[in-house]
Amino acid sequence: METASRPLRPELLPLELGLFAAVFWADEAGLVPLSKTPFLFLVAWASLRLRGLRWRDVGLALPTGWPRLAGVGLAVGVAMWLLEFFVTMPALHRILGYWPDLTAFNDLVGNAALLAVYLALNWVLAAFGEETVWRGYALPRAAEFFGSGTRAFVIALVVVNAAFGLAHLYQGPSGVIQATVGGLLLGVLYLATGRNLVAPIVAHGVGNSIDFTVMYFGLYPGVGS
Repeated sequence: METASRPLRPELLPLELGLFAAVFWADEAGLVPLSKTPFLFLVAWASLRLRGLRWRDVGLALPTGWPRLAGVGLAVGVAMWLLEFFVTMPALHRILGYWPDLTAFNDLVGNAALLAVYLALNWVLAAFGEETVWRGYALPRAAEFFGSGTRAFVIALVVVNAAFGLAHLYQGPSGVIQATVGGLLLGVLYLATGRNLVAPIVAHGVGNSIDFTVMYFGLYPGVGS
């Protein structure tokens, strides 16, 4: 997705980073209700507005052929879940000796009403919210300051998704690593599909939906035990 050249507004970057850090701090202090994603979304929205950009300029649009992108997202989402559940998570368990800390989801086991709530929140806060913030806003924004070429996006992928992993600190080191790997894959998907958010949103939503469904049936390691 190509966009018109816009001023970088480098003077805004310290404020953007400071606001992100403030949201993370408030979340760790227990001051953020439910999720920090809506607050990060507001920071991203303000940055775009001040730089003369719209959400569609960073990939939040339905281009011609979007059903194909959605299909790609579906396939990648299932593949990412299989990688996480059968490869990444068992490997981390062998290395670190414990599973991600997902005890916050213990009440989900066997609770159909709660499953419906989690699935809805997943698509709003995780799939849509996190992808617009981390892949749509943060990834291109970081790449701008590294030169905007291929090397710049590689560096931005690592930096941004390390931060994305730390956003899952409540899951412990294993959860942080898993989230970082997942973020990297979603970032690559975003770039590979022309910097459009359709495929990453679908992939993220599908992977999490499978996770929550497996938790509901009591089959997710460490959940409900």
